Amino acid sequence: MAPIRARTPEKTLKQHGELALIERIRLRARSTLPASRKRLVPLGIGDDCAILAPPAGSEVVVTTDFSLEGRHFTLDRHPAASIGHRVLARGLSDLAAMGAQPLSVFLSLALPRSLSLNTRWLDGFLDGLLDLARKAKAPLAGGDTSESPSGQLLLDIVALGTLPAGTALRRQGARPGDRIYVSGALGGAAAELAVVLSGKRSRQPSHPHLYPEPRLRTGWMLRERRLATACMDLSDGLSTDLAHLCRASGVAAEIMLDQLPLHPLSRRASQPERLRMALHGGEDYELLFTAPADRKLPRSLGGVPLTCIGTIVSARPKSPILTQIDNAGRRSALLPGGWEHLR
Repeated sequence: MAPIRARTPEKTLKQHGELALIERIRLRARSTLPASRKRLVPLGIGDDCAILAPPAGSEVVVTTDFSLEGRHFTLDRHPAASIGHRVLARGLSDLAAMGAQPLSVFLSLALPRSLSLNTRWLDGFLDGLLDLARKAKAPLAGGDTSESPSGQLLLDIVALGTLPAGTALRRQGARPGDRIYVSGALGGAAAELAVVLSGKRSRQPSHPHLYPEPRLRTGWMLRERRLATACMDLSDGLSTDLAHLCRASGVAAEIMLDQLPLHPLSRRASQPERLRMALHGGEDYELLFTAPADRKLPRSLGGVPLTCIGTIVSARPKSPILTQIDNAGRRSALLPGGWEHLR
C-alpha cells in the first residue's frame, strides 16, 4: 500500500507548530490500523489516551527504547527512512524475543526546530517507520512531540505485544545440556555500519544496519511450538547478550567459533575482524535462544535460517561464564565485548 501523505505545507507547520506536526503524523498513521485490527485498538491518535483491547486470556508485554542522535544514528549518514525504520525495529525485536505479536506502538519525538519544519525529512522518517509498522501489523496508536532543548533529535518507541498468558519466552530457563542457537547471520550490522560511517554508499541488496528485520514470525513460532527454553534478541552483541542470558538462567556457555553464521557483508574483512563483528558488533537484531539437545529443530523457522553455535553448561566458581572454542579445539574465556551504555 502506498504511503498516505498528509497535505500539510511547510508554511502551515511554521504557523501552527506542534498541532500541525501531530496532524501530519495522525493522517499518515491511519494506514497502520486496518479494519482487521480495529477491535484491538478501538481508539488511536486523537484523544488524551489510546484505547487497547487485548484478546481474552492474553498477557500484554511492553518495551521501550530510546534512539539518540549521535549515539544510534547521525543525520548526515543515515537516511530519514532508515532512522524511522530502525526506531521501530528496536522495539519490535524485543517483542519477537518473547514470542509476542504486536498490539500497538507509541512514538515520542523531541525534534530540533530545523527538522520540525523540514517536511521532506519528516515524510521520509514516517515512510520508514510506518512502512515497517504496516508490515508488522503494529499500528501507531499515539505518542508525544516536543522541541528538543539540546538541538539534537531524540526518539522513543514504546511497543506493546500480546501472547497467551504464561507462555512468554524469557531469558531465564536455559539448562545445562541445552544447545545454543541464533537466527540469521551475525556481524552484518557492524559491517554495514562501517560503510555508512565511511561516507560510502552501500551497494549490497541486504541492509542489516540501515533496515534490520525484526524476527517476529520466528519468535512467535518458537513460542507456539514450545521449541525454546530461553530466548532474547541480539542488540548489544553476541558476547554481551549471551552473558545476560547465562546470568539470568544461572548457567555458563561454550560456543564454537567455526559454527558462527557470518554475514556475507563482512566477507571483505579479515577473519579476526569478521569474528569480532559477529561476537561483539551488536544491532543484528537476530534471536538468540536455547533448546534441549534431544529436540530436533528445523533448519529454518519463519523463513529465517537457524544455526546451532554451542552448548549450555553448568556454571562453576572461578570458571568463565563464556568459553570460546576455535577450530583447533583450543579453549579460552570469551569476555563480553559488546555495547554497554555508561561505560
